[in-house]
Amino acid sequence: MTVTTQQDTSKSSYYLTTPIYYVNGVPHLGTAYTTVAADALARFNRMDGKDTWFLTGLDEHGQKVAQSAEANGMSPQEWVDGIAPRFKEAWKMLNISNDDFIRTTEERHIKGVQQFCETLYQNGYLYKDTYEGWYCLPDETFFADDQTVLIEGQRVCPDCGRPVEFVCEENWFFKLSAFQEPLLELYEQQPDFVCPQTRRNEVVSFVKGGLKDLSISRTTFNWGIPLPFDPSHVIYVWVDALINYITAIGYGSDDPIMQAEFARRWPAELHFVGKDIIRFHCVIWPAMLMAAGIEPPQKVFAHGFLLTKGEKMSKSRGNVMTPSELVRIFGVDAYRYYFLSDVQFGADGSISIERMLQVYNADLANSWGNLCSRVLNMTQKYFDGVVPDLWPKTIAKLTEEMGNPLAQIVQAEEGLYQRYAKAFGQVDYSGALSSVLELCNRANLYVEESAPWNLAKAAVAEKSEMQAAGLDEANATAPTASDRLAFVIYNSLEAIRVMALLFAPVMPATSAEVWQRLGLGDVLEIDDLAKQVCWGLLPAGNKVDTGEPLFPRLQLDDIE
Repeated sequence: MTVTTQQDTSKSSYYLTTPIYYVNGVPHLGTAYTTVAADALARFNRMDGKDTWFLTGLDEHGQKVAQSAEANGMSPQEWVDGIAPRFKEAWKMLNISNDDFIRTTEERHIKGVQQFCETLYQNGYLYKDTYEGWYCLPDETFFADDQTVLIEGQRVCPDCGRPVEFVCEENWFFKLSAFQEPLLELYEQQPDFVCPQTRRNEVVSFVKGGLKDLSISRTTFNWGIPLPFDPSHVIYVWVDALINYITAIGYGSDDPIMQAEFARRWPAELHFVGKDIIRFHCVIWPAMLMAAGIEPPQKVFAHGFLLTKGEKMSKSRGNVMTPSELVRIFGVDAYRYYFLSDVQFGADGSISIERMLQVYNADLANSWGNLCSRVLNMTQKYFDGVVPDLWPKTIAKLTEEMGNPLAQIVQAEEGLYQRYAKAFGQVDYSGALSSVLELCNRANLYVEESAPWNLAKAAVAEKSEMQAAGLDEANATAPTASDRLAFVIYNSLEAIRVMALLFAPVMPATSAEVWQRLGLGDVLEIDDLAKQVCWGLLPAGNKVDTGEPLFPRLQLDDIE
C-alpha cells in the first residue's frame, strides 16, 4: 500500500524508516512507540521543507509464521493477509503519515531481495556449508554456544530468555567476518552512525570481539523467498527483512522512474529500531550493503524499552497495555504527546496510567488546552471573536510600556525555532516539546500578569470618560486601555498560533483544530517552518471560534 504524495525533487530528500514489524503478533505499545516517533520526525521534516519519505511495513516470512498459519488451519499467505489490516488500522488510529507500507510478500520486494542475494553471490560473499548451532525460533536468530545462556541445564536465548534448539542443516553463508575492519572504519568515519552513544559503544565492542560468518538460508521449511541460484533454500528471514529498506524505494525495479527514485532517496537518513535488534541493523545490514556495493544508511537510532513497574512489557508477564485502550481514555494526540514527552527517546522508559494522567492534566489540560480556551473566549468576549488590529503607532510604545516577553522568546537570536529544530535533529522529542511548553507556560503567565479582564474594565471606563468629555477614542495620541487590551489579546493569540505550529508534528489533529479556530484554514500545511515561527503573522480581522475544550481534565476515577 502506497500513500500517494506529491514530490518536489528540488528539495533535499529525507528518507526515514521504522523496522518492519513481525506479522506474528498485533500492534502493541512498543511497535506503536517506534512508529509514532518516526511519524513525528517525518512531520517535522515535511514542515521544515524537506522532501520526506516515511516507510513502515511488515515482515511476513519465516518459520514462526508458517507454524502459526498451520496451527490456525490456514496457508501462510492467508494468515499474513489476515494480520496486515490490523497494523494498517492501528496506524490510521494513531494518525501515522507513512508514505509507504511494504510487505515482504509483495512482488517488488521478492524481486529486489533475489537480485540483492544474486549480487552477493556474484561478488563472492556467499558460500555453502553445514550449520551446527543453536537457534531461537521466537526471535528467528542463530547463536553460538558462548552466546547462549545456560539456566538449570537448559540453553536459552540471551535476548528473549526462551529455550533454543540445536540445529544441523546445510545453509548458505554470508562472509560477515570479512567486514570487521570496514565496519570499524565506518563507525570511526561516521561517529553518529549508531545512536545513542551507549548503543554505539555496544556495537563497536561487539565487532571488535570478532565476527563470524552468518547463515543466510534455511531448508527445513519453504515459507520464504527462494535463493535465485539455489531454489531449494529460502532466504533467512532477517536477511529478507533488512532488504525492505531499499526494495521499497525502487531497488530491483525495471522501471526507470523507480530506479531514479532509489538513486535519489538512498542512503536513508535514519533507521529507527529497538535496542534489541541493533546488531542486525548496525552490523549485518551495513556489511551486506558493502558487499553489494551499496552505501550504508546515514544513521541507525536504537531506542530503549517501555517498562511497567521496572519490567519490559510482554504478553507472558501480563503487563501489556494496548494502544487502543489508552487512546480510548486519553485520545490520540495525548497518547502521542505522552510517549514522546515523558520518555527520553533512546533510553528505557517507565510508563504507567497514573503518570500518563498526570502529564495529560499538567501539560495538556491545564497549560495548552487552558491557554487556548481562555484566550479564544476572551477574544470572543472583548472583540466579538475577531483578531484585534493593532495601531502601528502604539506597538513600540506598548512593547516598551507593557513588555512583550513572548516575542522575546520567539525572536531571540538562539530562539525557540532554533532550539526546537536542533532537538528534533538530535531525535530529542522531550527537548523539542519542552521548548514549546516553555512558551506555553510563559504565555499563561503573560495572561495572568497582563490581566486582560482588568484592562477590559478600564477600557469601558475610559471610553465612557472620553465620551463624556466629547473626545473620540480613535483620535487618541497615546495608547488607550483598549489598545492595551488588543495588544495583550493579539500577543496571546499569536503565541497560540506559534505553538500550534510547533506542536503539530506530535499532536497533528489538535494543532489542525487550533489552526481552524484561529481562522487560518481547515488544514495546517506548512513547508517553511522557520519563516512561520516569526512574531506578527496572525492576520488581524480573522474570525476565531472558541469550540469545546481541547483536553478536558481527567480524574483517576474516569479511567478505572
